[in-house]
Amino acid sequence: PTITAAPTAAPTAAPAAATAPTAVRLAYFPNLTHAVALVGVQRGTFKDALGPNVALETKTFNAGPALIEALFAGEVDIGYVGPNPAINGYVKSKGDALRIIAGASSGGALFVVRPEASIKTAKDLDGKKLASPQLGGTQDVALRFYLQENGLQTADKGGSVQIIPTQNPDILTLFKQGQLDGAWVPEPWATRLVIEGKGQVFVDERTLWPGGKFTTTLVVVRRQFLADHPDLVAKFLQAHVDTVQYIAAHADETKKIVNSEIERITSKPLPAGVLDKSYTNLDITYDPLAPTLFKSAESAFALGFLGESKPDLTGIYDLDPLNTVLAAKSLPAVSAK
Repeated sequence: PTITAAPTAAPTAAPAAATAPTAVRLAYFPNLTHAVALVGVQRGTFKDALGPNVALETKTFNAGPALIEALFAGEVDIGYVGPNPAINGYVKSKGDALRIIAGASSGGALFVVRPEASIKTAKDLDGKKLASPQLGGTQDVALRFYLQENGLQTADKGGSVQIIPTQNPDILTLFKQGQLDGAWVPEPWATRLVIEGKGQVFVDERTLWPGGKFTTTLVVVRRQFLADHPDLVAKFLQAHVDTVQYIAAHADETKKIVNSEIERITSKPLPAGVLDKSYTNLDITYDPLAPTLFKSAESAFALGFLGESKPDLTGIYDLDPLNTVLAAKSLPAVSAK
């Protein structure tokens, strides 16, 4: 009996191994600037595009540097993340860890201050206590660079402006309690600081960029995953572009989906007023707006975030898979320059 048992066991095991689903591990934040991820996951667009033999596993994060660490550890294959963590990950790994394969959003980041803090000009930020979502994150770099441009130094560099990296929900709490004078945050948190925290917009970051456009969210892929599964990356990008187009054509439906997903992940939906106002501050796009990433990198380097010598970012983009998808839809190509 033992001799006959072995052969009968083998054939049942083999097909199971052959059809075992490849998992695609997708990471993103429960933020409006990550609307493409929220909508694509909820509507099943990514799952459908990847096909029945591929499992889509999702992980959510609060800020970019943590997501990039997970990508380094091989726990994330594709992620929606801000430009600065993407640049950091690329530089830290000497160009080995990741590639940017698409854009996801533009704008949607604001510097909001408490009226009681009497901040009317940049000079009034002297001695103030400010927050950003995470040290070295996209809004953190924008805030520090803004201070530097305006002749102010942060406390860690011997200056008088305190920047406290704090998770977005805690920023709102501290802001309401009067323990922060201002914060540079992504949507919907900026609008929540205005509506719930009675804050005032001091800088809409769009005003600092030519044409009011700058990359806030990008799609990155683990380089090894791209090399091993170009077919899956192409399918994912097809779904990404489809979702960007869906969002453009169905604004009201999109808001409902985004809010239901934010509620599912954080257990708190956004008030309708916050949702509507936030949406006017950002654009959803698959264009990575490459020049604005290089400008962000210059700011991060000027602040001492990217090491001693200016990093070479020439290979950070691989937009061929995206441009293949766009060509098939008769849409113009996007540029890595």
